[in-house]
Amino acid sequence: MWNLDDVPIYVAIVECGGISAAAERLEMSKSAVSKALGRLEESLGVRLSERNSRNFRITEAGELFYRHCLQVVQEADRAATAMSDFTSTPMGRLVVSLPMAFAREIVAPHLPRFMAEFPRIDLEVVISSHTPDIIRDNIDVAVVVGTPADSELVIRKLYRSRLVLVASPAYLEKHQPGNNLEELASHIRMCEKRYSGKIPALLDGESTFLQIPNTAMRINEPTVVRDSIIRGCGIGMVPDQYCRRALASGELVRVLPQLEMNPDIATVSAIYPNKHLASTKTRVFLQFITDICKEI
Repeated sequence: MWNLDDVPIYVAIVECGGISAAAERLEMSKSAVSKALGRLEESLGVRLSERNSRNFRITEAGELFYRHCLQVVQEADRAATAMSDFTSTPMGRLVVSLPMAFAREIVAPHLPRFMAEFPRIDLEVVISSHTPDIIRDNIDVAVVVGTPADSELVIRKLYRSRLVLVASPAYLEKHQPGNNLEELASHIRMCEKRYSGKIPALLDGESTFLQIPNTAMRINEPTVVRDSIIRGCGIGMVPDQYCRRALASGELVRVLPQLEMNPDIATVSAIYPNKHLASTKTRVFLQFITDICKEI
């Protein structure tokens, strides 16, 4: 099989009318151009040109081969142009995995803007309550809570959530949880599943932990926890991005605000493969969610 790398050299030889002129156009040595022509003739088993020190002529077989070579070069140019457009213009199918609450409350209000700005991206959003296997599931970008275990993935931190203890004003009117962590924990009726057990924390700057009682209902959706607490279902722990509006409106009240939970367990990150080969569509989506998280 003849070497495709020699094809543009042969095209230059024919179009320039000789080896010397082709070498000058290609900025190659005459020896290298001559060897490329020789390799093609040997591989094809035909004489492509008649040449001596004074004359150069393309044979009939050489003319036929030249016409086919032109098609190869033109197709290669079209492929290069298409790939250039693909890498410079965000386009094509993009599959992203988002947690339910993050998708509904953080991303969804901004999706019309993304769609208007990048109409050639075919966006598919997969809602997941766990960290997906992005290679197995063919996911381009996944937003996850906490620190992923797969060190081979690229991790971009998006938002350092603060877990806050909240309750409804009506519940606090009927109950006085106080500042004792054990007594306060007894008022926790439900929690997001990922935050059950002992939660590392600082109380007035001193290291401690909040023990979530075993009797607390476990739910894998933070906005369900929030909405239930608004309706008087005890004290609960909710990431601040999902209870900010309820706190501002007075539907929820901070409980023991001097208690600071370890933010690492609630940090929101984007994960994706191949840092240096991330496509344009992946990069623009990463910038999109990064900008959103800066707003919150």
